[in-house]
Amino acid sequence: MKPLLFLAPLALTAAAPPPQDAFMGRLQSLCGKAFAGKVVSTDAADASFADKPLVMHVRTCTADGVRIPFHVGEDRSRTWVITRTATGLRLKHDHRHEDGQPDKTSMYGGDTAASGSATRQEFPVDAESIAMFRANNLTASVTNVWAVEASPTVFAYELRRANRHFRVEFDLTEPVAAPPPPWGVAQ
Repeated sequence: MKPLLFLAPLALTAAAPPPQDAFMGRLQSLCGKAFAGKVVSTDAADASFADKPLVMHVRTCTADGVRIPFHVGEDRSRTWVITRTATGLRLKHDHRHEDGQPDKTSMYGGDTAASGSATRQEFPVDAESIAMFRANNLTASVTNVWAVEASPTVFAYELRRANRHFRVEFDLTEPVAAPPPPWGVAQ
């Protein structure tokens, strides 16, 4: 008689979600929370931000997107809008005036060109934004690449191009009180 062969049961492990899904999950886990930040880049162009309170608020979350107002002191004109696309993720910058009207360069940004990681996504400038920048004589911006990071302890927003680097980091370990809504958004 042949001996019986016993096989150990196979351990079922869940596959890790694709990087962009994991990244969006990280952002959505912050929904409703606000965090203080600081400029960590040393570009002289950032001096006007460095001495003001900086707060980001993951204000609105849906299955397909996140809206993150970025307050610079009393200026509530900026909201980062990150959404899913058929091929990846998109970052747009919703800029508003105090009366709620969109700025002439509102909704510029770009789409991911690679899958990135669960903690960092990069967004090269898109053709629509390049045309908007050129039409508004902002030609230095036509090579922008933005990045957003979401680690367990730090949220970062970054802009890079030739001769320009801006980076602000927010401490995710210490939530702060939610700021007022961004300009153009009702309570």
